[in-house]
Amino acid sequence: MKKIILISTIAILSTNISFAQKQNKYEEIKIKTSAVCEMCKTTIEKAMAYEKGVKSFELDLKTKVLTVKYNPKKTTPEKIKKAVTLVGYNADEMPADSKGYEKLPDCCKKDGHNK
Repeated sequence: MKKIILISTIAILSTNISFAQKQNKYEEIKIKTSAVCEMCKTTIEKAMAYEKGVKSFELDLKTKVLTVKYNPKKTTPEKIKKAVTLVGYNADEMPADSKGYEKLPDCCKKDGHNK
């Protein structure tokens, strides 16, 4: 009887440990962008959808902050930021790629909504 209880306890503990490890598999990063409108949001979020290792993402246009949940075994914060810059937006300290920026609609460029 003691053997059965011991085996059951070990099984439950190993299941709980395994579940906890799976929950902590993802990390989160917040990136300040230069996004200004819904088109910017669509462009950046589309780029995140194709980024390997990214689980979820959301761009808050009021704060211009992109929140990304990612698997650190498959990608890095630098790669995520690079993906944002390649579509034409600043990502924290990384400036927008000039080719990506030129492809943006006028409204998504600097002062585009103030013209």
